[in-house]
Formats: sequence, C-alpha cells, structure tokens
Amino acid sequence: MSYQPNQAPYGGYAPQYGQQGPPQGGYQQPYGAPPPQGHYPPPQQGHYPPPQQGHYGAPPPQGAPYGAPPPQPHGYHAPPAQPPYGQQPHGYAPPGQPPVGYGAPPSGGGFPPQGIPSQPSPGYIPGQLAPGEFRPQADALRKAMKGFGTDEKALIAVLAPLDPLQMAAVRDTYSKHLGRDLFKDVKSETSGYFGDGLLAVLDGPLMNDVDNLHSAIDGAGTKEWLLNEILLGRSNADMNAIRTAYEMRHRRSLSKDVEGDLSFKTSTLFAIVLRAARHEESTPINPQTIETDVRSVQGKNVTEVCAIFAQASNAELRAISQTFESRYHISLEKHIEKAFSGHMEDALLLMLRTATDPAMRDAILLEQSMSGMGTKDERLIIRVVRVHWNRNHKEMVKRAYQHKFGKSLIDRVRGETSGDYQRLMVALLE
Repeated sequence: MSYQPNQAPYGGYAPQYGQQGPPQGGYQQPYGAPPPQGHYPPPQQGHYPPPQQGHYGAPPPQGAPYGAPPPQPHGYHAPPAQPPYGQQPHGYAPPGQPPVGYGAPPSGGGFPPQGIPSQPSPGYIPGQLAPGEFRPQADALRKAMKGFGTDEKALIAVLAPLDPLQMAAVRDTYSKHLGRDLFKDVKSETSGYFGDGLLAVLDGPLMNDVDNLHSAIDGAGTKEWLLNEILLGRSNADMNAIRTAYEMRHRRSLSKDVEGDLSFKTSTLFAIVLRAARHEESTPINPQTIETDVRSVQGKNVTEVCAIFAQASNAELRAISQTFESRYHISLEKHIEKAFSGHMEDALLLMLRTATDPAMRDAILLEQSMSGMGTKDERLIIRVVRVHWNRNHKEMVKRAYQHKFGKSLIDRVRGETSGDYQRLMVALLE
C-alpha cells in the first residue's frame, strides 16, 4: 500500500463536495497547477530515502528546490502537487489590508502576514453549513435516543461519516426541525469514552479545539501536549478563528491564559504563535533569509529559534530543514532532539513534522497514545477525532502508520479499545 502524505497543515481539512479550492468568488488555483510567478511551488512528487540509523528523514538531493520534500523509497510516494486546504488564497484584499471576515488577522500588534491570506479551514467559520437536506439524519438520531434505552450503533452510523460542514448542518437541522439540542441529548444518553468521543465529533473542529484548550489550561497542571496539538503549525486564519471563539466563549484572553500556564521559554514561543503572524504559504522564499535562519537555528539561541519556527511558513520550514541538513550533515530533527528538551523539544518537533510530513506526524502521535502501559484514552480520542475530519489526510495517516509500524492502524486501535468506544473509534478511522 503506497503512502502519499497529505501536506495539509495541522488541523487543516480537505475540501468537500468536489471543491478543489476556496469558495467561488475568491482566488482559485487548480490542484497541480504551477504557482504564480515568483512564488514557491508546493511539494512535488518524489521518493524519500530509507531512514538512516533509525531516524526518519534524510539529506535532500543535490539541487533540490528550497522547501521541496526529500525523495522517498519505493512505495512511499511524496505529496501531490496541490495547495493544502486551509492554506489556500482567500478573497483578494488590497496590499496592506487584512482579508474581511471571521478568522482575519487582528488589527494592531505583531506584523502583518506576507503573501495572499489563507482562508479558514472547513469547520472554522461559525454558521457555515453544508448544503443539502439533513432531516433524515436528524430523525435517525432522535429515534436512536427516544424512549427506553439508546441505540449506540445508530448514533455511530449517522455521526461518524459526517465532515465538518455536514456535522454543523445536522446540528442546525436537529435544532430547527425537532426543537431540541443535539449535544445535550447525546450527552444525557451516553457516558464514558464513548460519550466523550461522540461529543467531540458533535462539537466540530473549531469548538472542540476551544473546549480542549480550556481543558489544557484549566485547573492544576497544564497539558502541554494538548496545547501543542491545537495551536502549533496552524494557519493564520485558523489561529484567529480559534482565538476569537475562545475569547467569546470564556470571556478571557487566550494569549494570557496560555502564557500564564507555561515556563518563560515556551511562553515566548506560544506568544509569537498566538499572534497569528506566520508567513503565508504563498510568500516567496528568500534563500538569503533561509541561510540566516539556518545559522540561527544551529546557534541554539532559544529566542531566535522560537521566532523562526513560529513565523515561518511550512514551505520555509522545509527549506530550513533541507538547508540545515545539507550544511551541517545532520537532520534538523536530530539537531532539535540534541539541542532542546522537554516541552520545547516536543513543540519544535511537532512544528517541523507539520511542515515536512503531517501524516507521519499524526501516525506517530496515534501510536504514542497506545504504546506503553495502558492506553492513553483521552489522547487517543482527541487524535482520532482530529484525523477523521479530513478524509484524504486520514487515508494518508493510515498509510504512514502501516509504513512506519508495519501494522494496520485500525487493527491497532481495535486492539486497544472495546465496546461502543471501540466501534466509534474504528468507524471514525474507516
């Protein structure tokens, strides 16, 4: 089974309903079409070399363009040449002016993102619904919970196949058609990990991120891993959508809440990330800047490294990674593992893997949820639900998992779970 990584950003979701770009009315570039003149192209097809000395990744080929993925071995194909959904150009805005709408960069503070602004991913624009009739799904859900007992299998059958906009449409239809709150009904009829998984699906990507952020920083202790997975590697549009939704729900500053829960060094990284001032994927790569960034990263100055990783586009991070390895004959991933530790190491590695191979990143995170003594169910649920929103990316994650661990992801999850919880997790990955 070949592995063709999906280059969507973390949390970015593939277009649905046959859509190959942003909604009509905004700039559209066909999948596989060459980029505008002077812009860095998306990753092209190729082959990664076999992992060296147990490490994933290898030096780029001589003459490879900045930001292009390295070659891959047989059966391990590179990403298709297409712009990732959630990083595509939004509606055109005059130079120096932010795009209009939810998820647009805030005025003042930080510096404006470069390039054509991306649009929010599906599920990150409140009120956006899939077209079509969803009364049959609403009726089926109500029937599954009405009267004595709950038909858990019916709930799974209806909810598991829905994409973010379809899920929003079902909740909206349930409310208007039946005059009831679907989230409240499901919460009252389910429990345990099964209930947690269903409610995460019902929340949709944006509000589930908001709920998980609150969980990560509420009470004693901080779930650094959860902050990493929600906030790092996100597009500017998605980051602004998350911050706006969080502050509307909790009437608190997300930046202050996150920074107040972290040590000085990681607080600096997240402070820059939360400004949503990354270079857009359409930003032309400057080789001189890449060379300067590579020297800064090698110098291990934490503040400089945080600024570089937090502000660079995925294409720029790929270019930095390749140039670093070519110059110093060690992969950037190995350098990070040697130069940093703890939360900072985890954060930088996640950002790098988001740029170089997000499918493999998620395959590794899923395995970490199940390896060792006992299953880390909270992590497994969050990671499975996040992966399932993007159907194309989900298939890439399954192939990456098979490639790295030599086994089926679904079989692995099935062996770590049971009952309705098992059926839900498997259905979300199918």
